[in-house]
Amino acid sequence: MAGRSAGKPRQGAVSKITPPRLAPVRLEGLRDDDEPDFRRAERYDGMRYSRAAADGLELSGVTFAECEFAGVSFNEAQLRGATFRDCVIEEAFAPVLNLARSTMHDVVISNPRWGSAELYESGWQSVRIDGGKLDYLNLRGSRLADVQISDCIISELDLGSATAARVALNNCTIGSLDLAGAKLKDFDLRGTDFRSISGLGSLAGVVIDEYQLGLLAPLLAAHLGVVVA
Repeated sequence: MAGRSAGKPRQGAVSKITPPRLAPVRLEGLRDDDEPDFRRAERYDGMRYSRAAADGLELSGVTFAECEFAGVSFNEAQLRGATFRDCVIEEAFAPVLNLARSTMHDVVISNPRWGSAELYESGWQSVRIDGGKLDYLNLRGSRLADVQISDCIISELDLGSATAARVALNNCTIGSLDLAGAKLKDFDLRGTDFRSISGLGSLAGVVIDEYQLGLLAPLLAAHLGVVVA
């Protein structure tokens, strides 16, 4: 009869967690534009916008490359298919944010204030969000790689049917998290508080700590039909 040691994992067999690979965003030689005239499908390069307002504008397909936003309002602007590349966005405000099917590559977002944020079927590569409060962040069907969200309050985060690799949520507070149908790898939830998770069948690839495991245990038991008596 084999001893108990036979069932122990081999030393070094535990897989390592790969953290997000975030490229630094360095902006130099920016030109100031105090009265921007944003237009649909246009491209804007190397600009600095301070307290810019784009509320309600039709900006589908617009591209911002190597731009800095210091306080910007995108409330109810139509930004479907927009691209942000090598951008820094500080204190973005939008009770209603329409960014569906957009692209973000090498972007830093600081202290956003978003209400209903529709970013479904978007592509994020090397994106960092620091601080802020988001009521509803819809990333359903999106492709996320190398994403870090820190110190952020998110009432509802929808990642249904999303594909995500090397994503970390650090010290965040999440009300409800939907992972139904998601494909995840190195998705790090350690240190983040959450009230509820749906889509328990898609938890493969999620990294949690022991405390979170205790919170998930009743949900996992119910999902698997396990009776705890």
